[in-house]
Amino acid sequence: MATLFSFSKSDIILTLGVLGNITTGLVYLAPVKTFWRIVVNKSTEEFESMPYICKLINAYCWVYYGILKPNSILVATVNGFGAVCEIIFVLLFLLFAPPRMKFITAILAGVLDVGFPAAVVIITQLFLKREAQIDVAGFFCVFFSMAAYGSPLSAMKTVITTKSVEFMPFLLSFFLFINGGVWTLYAILAKDWFIGLPNGTGFGLGTAQMILYAIYYKRPQPQKHSDSLEDGWENECLISESDRITPKD
Repeated sequence: MATLFSFSKSDIILTLGVLGNITTGLVYLAPVKTFWRIVVNKSTEEFESMPYICKLINAYCWVYYGILKPNSILVATVNGFGAVCEIIFVLLFLLFAPPRMKFITAILAGVLDVGFPAAVVIITQLFLKREAQIDVAGFFCVFFSMAAYGSPLSAMKTVITTKSVEFMPFLLSFFLFINGGVWTLYAILAKDWFIGLPNGTGFGLGTAQMILYAIYYKRPQPQKHSDSLEDGWENECLISESDRITPKD
């Protein structure tokens, strides 16, 4: 009977990797509602393209890392899916953004999402050995992931200031909390600090968000602009409100 429920370390790592793929996929799909609105209205309105450009390069880095690192195919697959999502989002910006935003998006995407990752791959493949390639890719993964995980701090400050959780839709915050926790456990068992550092940080911030929900959820919430702000949160995957609201062209 005991053998039926006995799992090896590799089995647990695989299970956590699969769960991490599911939760990460849900996080990547979070902006779909916003982009459906963009397609319907044929306008990007006040939304910024920079979050998606940055998330695309982050996905590229994790795909490269997952390919280079032995037994990390699950890291590569889910971020490959995420890269496809972000490419679609960036293309929709290029299609529906006003001229000035379209030009800025094209330049930034060309430099950050085409030129930079291509240069990293070419240089590391030509001049570095495999272990050094893994380290370089891992450092870039940590850098871009930490930058993304730092953005909830602004939203959390807004929640505390307004005593309202309207700026943090529960499901997205919950999935980010679960996602960070799953990948942190995965990283501990796999002894991979490149995965553990940013996701451990994300798990800590996700825990803080859940605590804020427990504190402020039942308080009266102002209704003004709540729909647009929720869309903005989903649109930027926790990019701050002040970064989202910019004058229209």
